[in-house]
Amino acid sequence: MSDRIYTAGLVIIGDEILSGRTHDKNIAQIATWLQVQGIRLAEVRVVPDVIARIVEAVNALREANDYLFTTGGIGPTHDDITVDAVAEALGVPVIVHPEAKAMLERYYKSIDKELTEARLRMARVPEGAELIPNRMSGAPGIKIGNMHLMAGVPHITAGMLDALTGTLEGGAPLLSETIGCWTPESEVSEILREVEKAHENCQIGSYPFFREGRVGANFVIRSTDRDALNSCVDTLCEALGEEGLDFTPGGI
Repeated sequence: MSDRIYTAGLVIIGDEILSGRTHDKNIAQIATWLQVQGIRLAEVRVVPDVIARIVEAVNALREANDYLFTTGGIGPTHDDITVDAVAEALGVPVIVHPEAKAMLERYYKSIDKELTEARLRMARVPEGAELIPNRMSGAPGIKIGNMHLMAGVPHITAGMLDALTGTLEGGAPLLSETIGCWTPESEVSEILREVEKAHENCQIGSYPFFREGRVGANFVIRSTDRDALNSCVDTLCEALGEEGLDFTPGGI
């Protein structure tokens, strides 16, 4: 397994996300899936249904990362313009993919509906693209280069991720351990900084909470190296204990 850290960018496309009409659920879903594949989600951008803005985000994130994922804008309506934007970003034409058209024909026949011109829009891809299977609604996702164009509807996105499982090269998965502590994080910030500094292969995140009338924080230690992770956890527990603090391995 490679020691190199593989990264992915995510572009979430849709006016409905930016307006608040739809609450995004794909960031957490995709980030969690990527971790299992040994890939780190490095950056997320949310952009409107505007071709120029999609092109800008797609070009920036596909060049900065090993992989790029997009969600939204590949449906049958006039404002589903992700395919057009990605084709523009790559400088290739949009074509109707024959296999995608056949998939849609089979799907709509199975539910006794007609493949209309609007529905046929879901067979459009940038020239040179491959398909990502979609068992839910027949309309496939799209893979081209290091980019993966997926539906915005979370349960359909989940099916497309399932179809991609095990197909992307990644590095060692990120491991994590949590320590919970009944203390304001500001009082242990120096401890966290020094422990992280002493363990260069580890990162420590601090997540404060207020519960039962008390202030506390969960400290999440992350690393791709199990031995380094365990060492960092032991050092942090020891340091918290020396300060007489009430901490709980596994988190609170």
